[in-house]
Amino acid sequence: MKRRSGKRIIPGFGLSLGVTLAYLGIIVIIPLCALVVFTAGISPADFIETVTRPRVLASYGVSFLTALIAALIDAVMGVIIAWVLVRYEFPGKKIMNGIIELPFALPTAVAGIALTHLTTDNGWIGKIFHDLFGIDIAYTKVGITVALIFIGIPFVVRSVEPVLEKMDKSYEEAADMLGAGRGRIFVSIILPEIAPALFSGFALSFARGLGEYGSVVFIAGNKPYETEIVPLMILSQLQEYDYVSATSIALVMLATAFIILLLNSYIISRSSRITGNAA
Repeated sequence: MKRRSGKRIIPGFGLSLGVTLAYLGIIVIIPLCALVVFTAGISPADFIETVTRPRVLASYGVSFLTALIAALIDAVMGVIIAWVLVRYEFPGKKIMNGIIELPFALPTAVAGIALTHLTTDNGWIGKIFHDLFGIDIAYTKVGITVALIFIGIPFVVRSVEPVLEKMDKSYEEAADMLGAGRGRIFVSIILPEIAPALFSGFALSFARGLGEYGSVVFIAGNKPYETEIVPLMILSQLQEYDYVSATSIALVMLATAFIILLLNSYIISRSSRITGNAA
């Protein structure tokens, strides 16, 4: 019996697509469009002048630098943690696996307060670094980076972990039998497999770090031109009822996050096509 031409294999496409578009429109697109429309009310010259003020540029520098460093550290440590969770069996593995997701569930303000108490000059960790190395963690860029590492590490671990679980170990065993060292095996066999997932976790961690507020505002100290982050700058403008400046700065961050996630989506899509063609 021939299947009718034009009949969809999966039923309910029209209804499910309508629900999806309605959800995206109400929850995501309309609020973002409102931000763009509100910002469009000012002239391009005023917009550029607003988003390039020295204090705003300084906050961009703090947010981008700390988020980038934190994401790079998360990328390295995330691969190590994912490797341990996938390749080894040890007591407390399930507990460790659950702790990885703690930053997702923990209120960011709670994380910020806890990290601040630990890293001040009188805190357990901060006192050690201050007395032995003369390094202050809290109320510096170092403290901001520590907070961003804390909230970003799950993105890398959960992105890389499924790829490691699905990897065929026979290639590693064959390379080992041929005399390749562990470093060569990782670089030539493992790293190319996990690279797309690793970049995805890095991009998500970086994007989250750019917009993070709750866990950073307590430990940053919020010193203008030194430790003031962009989300705090936006909040300060709102408290001064300068909605134009707040939305202008927010639009810059929105565009940045969109570019990062778009690049991440492109790399994942390209990697999937390459894998499909290779198969």
